[in-house]
Amino acid sequence: MYFLPSTSQWLIGGGLNTFLILVLYKRLPLLTSRGWLHAGLLGTILWGALGWRGWLSVVFYFVLGSAVTKLGFKYKNDKGIAEARGGKRGPENVWGSAATGALLAMAFQFGLGTDQILLLGFASSFSAKLADTFGSEIGKRWGSKAFLITTFRAVPAGTDGAISLEGTIASAFGSLLMSYIMYLMGILTWGMPVVVVFSVGFVATLFESFIGAILQNRISWLNNEMINFLQTAFAAILGMVILGNQLI
Repeated sequence: MYFLPSTSQWLIGGGLNTFLILVLYKRLPLLTSRGWLHAGLLGTILWGALGWRGWLSVVFYFVLGSAVTKLGFKYKNDKGIAEARGGKRGPENVWGSAATGALLAMAFQFGLGTDQILLLGFASSFSAKLADTFGSEIGKRWGSKAFLITTFRAVPAGTDGAISLEGTIASAFGSLLMSYIMYLMGILTWGMPVVVVFSVGFVATLFESFIGAILQNRISWLNNEMINFLQTAFAAILGMVILGNQLI
């Protein structure tokens, strides 16, 4: 599906991402200053390891995730459940969401596994994260009732481990959308890989809610960014295991 990128592609990736940061960081208040720098590093890794398709697929993820975060932002802010810093992402948000994908991209670059399986893991990690963002942001704004996933006890919107019908539907849509984008970008082939990525992306949002409900307030280092990493890693591993069994 890909040829191994040359040194020139790493240079192109670095140059392009540096140019975009210089042009956009003051015009688009989507990231903090340090967030933009780390996003540029991530973008360089993705372009160098996977080429423009891998890079552009994550740009779509970033744009869609940022857009849904801004939906109903005033309402969420008034309720005290909006993303901090006016929705701007910092370095911890960049890597909490994308570290799994970046590691799998590098594994693909250096031939550390079966290409098809590594690319499916890459796609699964971002499908899971967009599903989580869609579910969280839509649920906090338009969820009629929020329930703790472990007990189904009614809780305020924005509670760790809370889910709603509206947010759950939004999660499924986010996972489906990201899976389709990965197909359009040539990361996935049509058929079973798309179904697997959609399915594990959605399941991973439920996993994330369970972790949030059970462990987040009991383990000091288990912050939102670490949970994001665990969620994306869970989705990637689950997807790769499923596809691996299909290929055996």
